[in-house]
Amino acid sequence: MVEPTTLEFPIRIQPNLKPLLMVFGVHDNGQALVRIDGTSLTATFGRFGARTELANIERWDITGPYNSIRAFGVRRTVGSHDLSFGGSAHGGLCLYFRTPVRAAHLANTKLYVTVDDLEGLGAALAARGIPGEDLRTKR
Repeated sequence: MVEPTTLEFPIRIQPNLKPLLMVFGVHDNGQALVRIDGTSLTATFGRFGARTELANIERWDITGPYNSIRAFGVRRTVGSHDLSFGGSAHGGLCLYFRTPVRAAHLANTKLYVTVDDLEGLGAALAARGIPGEDLRTKR
C-alpha cells in the first residue's frame, strides 16, 4: 500500500523506443518511475533501480530536450559518474548526490531521469528543501 505522502512520477516512454527499452526490462507495467516518500527517493527503470535518502540529494536541475539516439536506456557518460534512466528525449531532471549512490553496479554522483512531469518532480523536491532550477529557461 502506498502511503498518502508518497508521490510517484512515471518516466515518460516514447512509443518508438518501447521495443528497445524491453532490453532493460522496461514494459508497460509501471516499473519505470521515481517515487518520493517521507525520507527517500527511489528511481526504478525495469531491472535497474537507485535509492537514496532525500538528505543525500544536494540539488537538482532540468535539462533538455535531448538527442533521441542518446536519450534512452540505462547509460553512463564516458569519463563521468552519472547514470541515466531514459525513456524519452523530451528532457530530464538530474539529481546531484552528496555521497555516491550505487545503481547498475556503479557508484554514481548524478542520476538523470526522464520523468513525464519534470516540473512536478522539481517542485516536489523544492518543497522538501532541495534547491534546483529549470536550465531550459536559461537558453
